[in-house]
Amino acid sequence: MDKWNPDHCGAIDMRIAADGSWHYLGTPIGRPAMARLFSTILRREPDGEYVLVTPVEKVGITVEDAPFLAVLLRLEGEGADRRLVFTTNMGDETVAGPDHPLRATTDGRGEPALYVHVRGGLEARLNRPVYYQLVDLGGERVIGGRRVFGVESAGRFFELGPVEWS
Repeated sequence: MDKWNPDHCGAIDMRIAADGSWHYLGTPIGRPAMARLFSTILRREPDGEYVLVTPVEKVGITVEDAPFLAVLLRLEGEGADRRLVFTTNMGDETVAGPDHPLRATTDGRGEPALYVHVRGGLEARLNRPVYYQLVDLGGERVIGGRRVFGVESAGRFFELGPVEWS
């Protein structure tokens, strides 16, 4: 799919809500298998637009926050070999690491929001239980003279915020 570059055919009335639900023409897509199928052809363009891409057409869709939710977190390994494995609401698995970073920011209400890169510029926002599970796994480090809070996975430390924020 990454090599497909068909003509852009405009936008369709499809939306991925902030809660991870998919909607078409204002109606939720009730079949999880259908939403999963659409998720496999989802791509983010360099300009930030989200598109569904087939070999013959590319159509824009609306994504309210992130296209996926991280709904499960499991640990593999220990110590320096520890890996944080996230599963999305669409069944994708990704290991936080150099190629799949964690990103911390704040949402529109000023609340912390954590994201993990899934594939091709697409991220999953950590749902509340996964967020709290990740925070429980975190710890403090001093980086550049600052005390920061973060987690380590696949040999990389991800700064999630200043210690006061955690």
